[in-house]
Amino acid sequence: MPNLRQLEYLVALAETLNFRKAAERTGTTQPTLSEQLKALETRLGAQLVERSRSHVLMTPVGEQDVTVARRKLADAEEIRTLSASGGRELSGVLRLALPPTIGPYLLPVLIPELQRRFPGLKLYVREDLPSRLIETLLAGRQDLVITPMPVSEKEVTAEPMFREPLHLTLPHGHRLADQTEIRREDLATEDVLALGQGHQLHDAVIALCHDTGARIRLDYEGTSLDTLREMVAMGLGVTFLPGLYIAAAVTSEANVVVRTLADRSVSRTIGLAWRAASAREPRYQDLAQLVQDVIKTNFPGLPVTG
Repeated sequence: MPNLRQLEYLVALAETLNFRKAAERTGTTQPTLSEQLKALETRLGAQLVERSRSHVLMTPVGEQDVTVARRKLADAEEIRTLSASGGRELSGVLRLALPPTIGPYLLPVLIPELQRRFPGLKLYVREDLPSRLIETLLAGRQDLVITPMPVSEKEVTAEPMFREPLHLTLPHGHRLADQTEIRREDLATEDVLALGQGHQLHDAVIALCHDTGARIRLDYEGTSLDTLREMVAMGLGVTFLPGLYIAAAVTSEANVVVRTLADRSVSRTIGLAWRAASAREPRYQDLAQLVQDVIKTNFPGLPVTG
């Protein structure tokens, strides 16, 4: 069987496609890395890397092996971390990914509390589209993801944490801006803006348009919630913005009006997900509880779940 060092070399080469850079990343020499990968190919009886003077490519078998290697390395790191902490608390390196519609608004209040509660924890955070979060988790690139629910993959455990209402957002001067109660039929024929594909909110807003008779404007797709809000303020249409963003970033001077549909509760549930085989599940459940505590304290308008 391959040893962990060989798997580290393989993953580093797959991510850099450069022997020199892969050797620097893994703290070895280029000849040693090349020799070890050739030994790995001999042991497995398969070519993993295509080598030429101009480029390095992973073979299809190599790509598949890299996916497994990432999981094996993540498991090994988990064993080292558990042993160092005695399994009692979160410590060591923890890789977390979450959507850009959540990270900038949750992390500023979550990270200080994490540092206070778990001083031995080193957190690496990455933002990614919701459509890719579970894929990176299963590939071993992340230990945890904060993600919209539901999560259907059997290899993943997901703990619901809080619910985000989706608020109708209108420009000042809009015909509905002075109404305290807005019904679904009021939105018929309205132009609705959404984030681009890959965002869970993109699909949610399209479903709302189908339900209310509104028109989705695919020619104006926002790249961020801030951009979407500014497009609404300029009168290009209306949209639905999540409660965490509304609470953290939308003030009375934001040039938009925020309303809730009176005859329908529109929301999304946000959860914490990890690989079902992880031995750190009790600690991850502690982390989910901590997120809920942070939500209760800093965003009391967002209902926690469970």
